[in-house]
Amino acid sequence: MTGTFGPKTLLITGGTGSFGNAVLRRFLNSDLREIRIFSRDEKKQDDMRKKYRDSRLKFYLGDVRDYLSALNVMRGVDYVFHAAALKQVPSCEFHPMEAVKTNILGTDNVLEAAISCGVKRVVCLSTDKAVYPINAMGISKAMMEKVMVAKSRNSSNTVICGTRYGNVMASRGSVIPLFMDQIRSGKPITITDPNMTRFMMTLDDAVDLVLYAFERGNSGDIFVQKAPAATVDTLAKALTSVLGVPDHPINVIGTRHGEKLFEALLSREERVAAEDMGGYFRVPPDLRDLNYGKFVDEGELNISISDDYNSHNTERLDVEGMKKLLLRLSFMQAIVRGENASPEE
Repeated sequence: MTGTFGPKTLLITGGTGSFGNAVLRRFLNSDLREIRIFSRDEKKQDDMRKKYRDSRLKFYLGDVRDYLSALNVMRGVDYVFHAAALKQVPSCEFHPMEAVKTNILGTDNVLEAAISCGVKRVVCLSTDKAVYPINAMGISKAMMEKVMVAKSRNSSNTVICGTRYGNVMASRGSVIPLFMDQIRSGKPITITDPNMTRFMMTLDDAVDLVLYAFERGNSGDIFVQKAPAATVDTLAKALTSVLGVPDHPINVIGTRHGEKLFEALLSREERVAAEDMGGYFRVPPDLRDLNYGKFVDEGELNISISDDYNSHNTERLDVEGMKKLLLRLSFMQAIVRGENASPEE
């Protein structure tokens, strides 16, 4: 799936991250007139400029926390993929107000600027940690989704929708690069709980999900891709097998603060309301107004018997299934060929 945009301008906030690079690899052969990369990291912007060397790429230094910065980059933009966020659970846990400033207030700035500049479509990227959140990162992303839905109610000329996905394999800061570093340095792999499950997606899956939302989303919709899951133990064993070190030691260190045993992509309330679209779920917005009286006297029986959609009750990968998924990653294919590759390449 590449998407047909026409000679338009696409803005990617947080565009120097793993998702931004994945979008660029997909879209450099598209019919887009201009792709704007907006981030606060001038080093990564310079690296991308040298790597891609494409005249359609325009780099804007700024921060979503600054409304005027967001407004400046938004002028003349047709479409926005809003990926800028603080995503690391531990850093958000120690600095929760930084998560608020970027993930919540930053999203408000981006959406206000998009509406003011007449942007046609905005897709906001969220995470499974926003469902039943227990840590600062998940709470800030849950609030980001609420901001997105609230803005969508009053943006008749700008379609604002969102995506929510789970663990993106080998993305920056994720567990696979950590495991690989531990293996290469001869240290034991450290896992918190071998029975902990996580949804597994590739970066290409994440781009496909955003494109699916872009093409089909109505204002306030949130899209979720049906995804398999695996235990952390299965992931570690699959990775050591692919790397040819099946007997590499694994240490169990215990669950860290802010970690769940499993993640959910849909709450039970959302699953009742969700439209099954084959490989995806579409969750429409809650459009009730501030008059809650009619919801006090009547309930929803289906919610009482529904279950959420989580990494414990989705398709479960075994070691062989996890290996097949790992081998969809280009850097893993390079390693199998005997090349010295890493997730950042």
